[in-house]
Amino acid sequence: MKPLFCALCLLASPALAECPPVADRSAELAELFESARNAPNDMAGRVFSDQMWEIWVDAPDDVAAALLNTGMIARRVADYLAARDAFDRLVEYCPHWAEGYNQRAFIAFLSGDFETALVDLEKTVEINPEHVGALSGLALTLTALGREDEAQDWLRKALALNPWIPERGLLKEPAGEEL
Repeated sequence: MKPLFCALCLLASPALAECPPVADRSAELAELFESARNAPNDMAGRVFSDQMWEIWVDAPDDVAAALLNTGMIARRVADYLAARDAFDRLVEYCPHWAEGYNQRAFIAFLSGDFETALVDLEKTVEINPEHVGALSGLALTLTALGREDEAQDWLRKALALNPWIPERGLLKEPAGEEL
């Protein structure tokens, strides 16, 4: 009973605990990027995309995992205030883990707060420059802000890592160039 109580205490006040370092899984991601680039079709590419997401959402510890899960459940039922609260606590607890910022950005995007989403997406990419979800999120957010040229640049960066992302249909051919 005591370990459960302690875990609940940490969830209630993550500032009392210290988030461990995030595991370096860059070698696994590099293999997945290569596999995605070589995938023969969308179905095969999706398998690698899903595996990338499994790595990005792999929390550094149980406290971070619980906060992530709480926020994602709240998002699924469109309780964006509760989701934002969970992701705020996650970012406070684990400021060196990119996924907390990425998930908080998604809530801001869904809420139409594109400027706030942009700040968190930029932080995500600062921590993890190859986070394809954040790169494509930057493209979507900048598009929503009317900054199409910048959006296309970020989309190209995401597609260079994973050509099978759903946002690939938003890529525009540069003037005078064939893609």
